[in-house]
Amino acid sequence: MLETIKNAWKVKELRNKILFTFFIILIFRIGSVIPVPFVDIDGLRNLTTGANANEFFSYLSILTGGGLEYAAIFAMSVTPYINSSIIMQLLAVAIPALERLSKQGEEGQKKIAQITRYVTIGLGLIQGTAYFFYLKGSSLINVDGTGAMVFAAFVIILCFTAGSALVMWLGEQIDTKGIGNGISMLLFAGIISRAPDAAAYLWAYITVPGVVPKLIVAGIIIVFLAIIGFVVWMTNAERRIPVQYAKRVVGNKMYGGQNTHIPIKVNMSGVMPIIFASSILMLPTMILSFWKNADNFFIGKVLALFSVQGIFYAIVYFFLIIGFAYFYTTIQYNPVEMANNLRKNGGSIPGIRPGKTTSDFIQKILSRITLMGALFLSLIAILPIIIGNVGGIQISLGGTSVLIIVGVALDTVQNLESQMMMRHYKGFLD
Repeated sequence: MLETIKNAWKVKELRNKILFTFFIILIFRIGSVIPVPFVDIDGLRNLTTGANANEFFSYLSILTGGGLEYAAIFAMSVTPYINSSIIMQLLAVAIPALERLSKQGEEGQKKIAQITRYVTIGLGLIQGTAYFFYLKGSSLINVDGTGAMVFAAFVIILCFTAGSALVMWLGEQIDTKGIGNGISMLLFAGIISRAPDAAAYLWAYITVPGVVPKLIVAGIIIVFLAIIGFVVWMTNAERRIPVQYAKRVVGNKMYGGQNTHIPIKVNMSGVMPIIFASSILMLPTMILSFWKNADNFFIGKVLALFSVQGIFYAIVYFFLIIGFAYFYTTIQYNPVEMANNLRKNGGSIPGIRPGKTTSDFIQKILSRITLMGALFLSLIAILPIIIGNVGGIQISLGGTSVLIIVGVALDTVQNLESQMMMRHYKGFLD
């Protein structure tokens, strides 16, 4: 990876793209610490950090790079855009008009991207409004009087919504003039910014007298490095279905007769099942965050079972990820369509009859691979919860964060390598 970046730096055009990407990330990080007006920042940080931290906002603070802790302009970060993209993917399956639009090539993708932008701004407005009422309910708005509160609400919600739109625009600038996927790079930067806090927490734990705390921290570091290696291996792992194309004569030329394969990644759904599952399971915690004296009611006690560090949460989280992994694979892969395309192009899987037998075989392979990938995602996601309950150490960089960091790093390196290859640069092969 370092060698690839070093060789890319020697190419002027790639060097300019790398510098532009870092410049956009710098703007993003500055906007993540500039607070909006009228908010008590010290009181807010007490709710999102420390021993009495609110679980819901502590979780969101990791994904937003600490923007929620400062009630920053970019407090919503990339979450409105990610949610908007997920909604559009689901609607493209449920609404025939959007499905047809998605298959119209570049023009259709541009229209879907434009709709996604509008949905992003709408979600930013909704989330910004909800965040404002949470701040108001927690007595963190420093204004007096109804008129002043209305004006403060207008300014704060407008700042949050504009911040969501600006973050989306920054991500698109990286897509156009930088390196890698823009939104992924900003999400990557936000998660990485939490690394110093995690390191400081582990260091504080090391300073505790006794040998046991030091051994626990050493074990966590070893496990963390092993997880990174395992994630890299599973991210690149794939199942290759062999395909053979029949020979055919067209005029005086012979076509076909090639042997190739259909690559199916073990972790074909990426982190999407984790994002779906965590979004659903955070709803009970969010309700408890806004519901005062919830412990006095039966429903409140039921919702309390979904504590982020609880065993019940981990079990439900585990099975939800598996379910969403199968769901996401279903909307991404159509075995019948794959089998029909093979038959139309004169291809076949050795030993498998064309048609329904081929589609059943592909479906069987997809089911097995999806189960392996789902188990992998589930174990990575709940591992920090297990460590927190067994070792007593709460890790701020969870499984989702590790998957995002590794995935974005690998995609960025592959992007650099492909761009160098297009420029006939062979230094990265040395």
